[in-house]
Amino acid sequence: MSIDELIEAARSGSTRAAGRLLSLVESPRRSEVLDSLGAVQAPRVVGVTGPPGAGKSTTVGALVSAYRERDMRVAVLAVDPSSPYSGGALLGDRIRMAAHINDSDVLIRSVATRGHLGGLAAAVPAAIRLLAALSYDLVVLETVGVGQSEIEIAAIADPTIVILNPGAGDAVQAAKAGLLEVADIVVVNKADREGADQTVRDLKAETKAPILKLVAAEGQGIPELVEVIEVHHRTDSPERRMARARAQILSLAQTRLRSHPDLDRLASQVADGESDPYGATDQLFVAPVEP
Repeated sequence: MSIDELIEAARSGSTRAAGRLLSLVESPRRSEVLDSLGAVQAPRVVGVTGPPGAGKSTTVGALVSAYRERDMRVAVLAVDPSSPYSGGALLGDRIRMAAHINDSDVLIRSVATRGHLGGLAAAVPAAIRLLAALSYDLVVLETVGVGQSEIEIAAIADPTIVILNPGAGDAVQAAKAGLLEVADIVVVNKADREGADQTVRDLKAETKAPILKLVAAEGQGIPELVEVIEVHHRTDSPERRMARARAQILSLAQTRLRSHPDLDRLASQVADGESDPYGATDQLFVAPVEP
């Protein structure tokens, strides 16, 4: 099938066609797909991040249920921090979201990072644009909050939700890792455990973002979380959208520069004293960079 035929089939409800198109936007044919979409209205994107074991997939599954009750079509992009060959942790994600597996209005997709700096794949902005063109109302972007990923998820999602667990110094560790700097909403999951109230108090000393308590596995607190997400969405502004767009462009530019074919040669010249960093930088921007 041609790209146009795949788009038509996906718009008619074929999840197989949608999956094929998502594979194409992770490939060198990305621009062909994007050029075929035409004008697209940006969808709502909710980011969910946090340390391993915080209950992100359980929370995402509960959020999907809540938005389906509102008759919204939902796509979940679970960003895999492992190699594209291992399969990584996303098999578990799919199992935890099995309740939605037969719902044609829910798409769950694993995206490998493929060497992109941090936790988000370079293909994610393209995937979101594609999903918007296929009439998905909401995209939930899930990733592990380690390294640079929390900065990159904030560039794409609005709001960014950081999920933590009670006790074990999670609040302090999250602050040290920079997670709280990008949090629009902070969630203490498994709040029926000991230490939840203390964790909330610790978080209040570290962030001004709204803090909610959840027991996602039982659905407790999910309606309140959805309402806080809605309030945040209603306060979106052109300035916030511009800031997200700038951050996406800079993130992708940095990724391309890191894989520039002349980078090692120029670095060697600077290391040997044959050149200086200023001239080398100028040369990087002069030479074309492959997407």
